[in-house]
Amino acid sequence: MPGDITADPQAALLLHVAQGDRQAFERLYRLASPRLFAICIRVLSDRAEAEDVLQDVFATIWHKAEQFDPDRAGAMAWMAMIARNRAIDRLRAPGHAARTTAIELGDELPDAGLSPVDEAEASDDRERLQRCLDKLDDRRRGLIRTAFFEGATYEELASRSGAPLGSVKSWIRRGLLQLRTCLEP
Repeated sequence: MPGDITADPQAALLLHVAQGDRQAFERLYRLASPRLFAICIRVLSDRAEAEDVLQDVFATIWHKAEQFDPDRAGAMAWMAMIARNRAIDRLRAPGHAARTTAIELGDELPDAGLSPVDEAEASDDRERLQRCLDKLDDRRRGLIRTAFFEGATYEELASRSGAPLGSVKSWIRRGLLQLRTCLEP
């Protein structure tokens, strides 16, 4: 329900950021940056550019947090729109080596957007995935999220967690098996 910030911790954090709360901003960054980075990299297809845009996105969030209205949109939707728009702006910027297609070929290219039915199914899938992730123990869930959202390798995960490489691989494998079992119809 829009406007219910108790159900949306990111909305509550955004309201604190609007008041200049730097600690709330740090917490918001930790919560939202993986998803916003995924949006940037999906649009730009270049990690370095996506990182630059993500930095710009959070600068914009810091400066415009007072414009966030929980009655109009959820916090993630509001921030995702900023990320998407900034990434598209980067694509359109002069000097960007964007790949272009001749306009005559436009009819031959498939529409990359999702239909309303596909969008609804994707939303259901995301909710189902989140429920399944919540069933994993904290260690497995954290490792899988870090690997997925940050692109961390097994070696990096082992180093960060202080665990042996073989254990990290086993935890992730078992976690992925649990997810697959949970997600099967």
